[in-house]
Amino acid sequence: MAGPTTAQRGNPGSARKGKGSGSPKPPKQPRSSGGSGPQGPGVQRLVRRLRHRGPVLLTLLAAVLLTGGGSWVLYGSSWLRVEKVTTSGTEVLTPEQVLAAAAVPVGAPLVGVDTDEIAARVRSRLPRVDSVDVVRAWPHGIGLKVTERKPVLLIKKDAKFVEVDASGVRFDTAAKAPAGVPVLELSAAQSPSGRRFDEERLLHEAVGVAGDLPEAVAKETVQVRVGSYDSVVLELTRGRTVVWGSGEQGEAKGRALTALLKAAPKADHFDVSVPTAPAVSGS
Repeated sequence: MAGPTTAQRGNPGSARKGKGSGSPKPPKQPRSSGGSGPQGPGVQRLVRRLRHRGPVLLTLLAAVLLTGGGSWVLYGSSWLRVEKVTTSGTEVLTPEQVLAAAAVPVGAPLVGVDTDEIAARVRSRLPRVDSVDVVRAWPHGIGLKVTERKPVLLIKKDAKFVEVDASGVRFDTAAKAPAGVPVLELSAAQSPSGRRFDEERLLHEAVGVAGDLPEAVAKETVQVRVGSYDSVVLELTRGRTVVWGSGEQGEAKGRALTALLKAAPKADHFDVSVPTAPAVSGS
């Protein structure tokens, strides 16, 4: 009997190969036992946090750089420093007087200039200045806007005249009386009320009266004569006299006097001590 063929018997070698066919599997990597290694959960969590907070950290870093750079620009660089000082609002004073009194530190950082200190210097060195606004004019300037005191009354002292403003402040002395400003004459010593009202009180009374005068009347007022707190008389140009009375109801008295001057231009005596019943004579 014939033996089995080769095909029937098969190839033992090929059978063994078929059973274990395919590439050998790679060895398994050992699992990490904790976060101590470079690929541990602790490192991964840190990486995730940095990725999440990256924009915030970048923003903070930019803010720090900008703050430092901004401070340097404002204080350390030569870009924003005082180079020019200007003045406005002067009438009797000159701009040069204001600049000298202000003593603005030219060349200093503009942001560091103490504007309040400059204003205080101007007011203390120039009593004629009532107020002054000091402003920064970026990038290189300082502006000084001055408001001068205006005299409403003069006090004659020897051959000179002391100027008094509407607040009763004596702010300057002039060798010549400014035009259109009346001179004060106090004669309260002859009045019984002089013992109750001192010169300072009567001065303020006269200042109040002068401040209430309409502009057209003030220009024609030569003298304010005060005998007591309720006895104020105005001397106008062309020898005209006005009985004003006390300093009360000043605006009403001013309106009444203006009307009388228009109605009786040739009169030489006016009485507005009671503004609701003014009187005129000598017309």
